[in-house]
Amino acid sequence: MNDIEKYIREIPDFPKKGIIFRDIMPLIGNAEGLRLAVDSIVEILSEIDFDLVAGSEARGFLTGAPVAYAMNKGFVSVRKKGKLPYETISADYDLEYGTATVEIQKDAIVPGQRVVIIDDLLATGGTIDAVIRLVEELGGEVVKIICLIELCGLNGRDKFKDYDVDCILQYPDA
Repeated sequence: MNDIEKYIREIPDFPKKGIIFRDIMPLIGNAEGLRLAVDSIVEILSEIDFDLVAGSEARGFLTGAPVAYAMNKGFVSVRKKGKLPYETISADYDLEYGTATVEIQKDAIVPGQRVVIIDDLLATGGTIDAVIRLVEELGGEVVKIICLIELCGLNGRDKFKDYDVDCILQYPDA
């Protein structure tokens, strides 16, 4: 068992029947767990040349911002529609249980910047796909994608064959 895994709580039938929600809040709420998560991501990124970390709302903020801080990089928030001030661009995407829209500020990424995307979960890949589209629309280059958890049974990774993807924990089912 990965040391991080002991902090992940499984909640059946959330947000709807048949889904097992992998809750990272016990991980983030525990000092040792948070350190393990951030240090694991920092280790993966130790050989990667990048300028910014992009984290999607809301759980992507919880590890993305501390990683950016630890590595002396900037952090870019990708938020739900209507939550960011200033001019934004948006991308729609499908979730495993619905649809949503995310936005990024138009000046958050300068063309040519190398961006790492950090999120809590790779399931169907909808959120990460939307973040990639936003980063690339602004002229950024996605150089790495890291998630704490991958639900392998949903095949989300298949969407990202042209990207460097790492996940800390992998679960065979959804």
